[in-house]
Amino acid sequence: MSGMNPNIIELDARGFEPPQPLMKTLEAVATLPDGVTLRVHTRWRPMHLYAQLEERGFTGESQEQSDGSFITHIRHR
Repeated sequence: MSGMNPNIIELDARGFEPPQPLMKTLEAVATLPDGVTLRVHTRWRPMHLYAQLEERGFTGESQEQSDGSFITHIRHR
């Protein structure tokens, strides 16, 4: 297991009910430095997130995990 990657910020939003995961993700994106990836873990595919990211100049890519949750990697476009 490698150490912490300074270019990745982790946000685990699985414990929150909608719309909290979306709100917390957008708050984190607002202060995301260039060249850093925000890695968000949610219980569901964050369908409402993608358009919000596009508007802010970000791109998001989600991968379903074996437990049905999703990990979304968000970075500056």
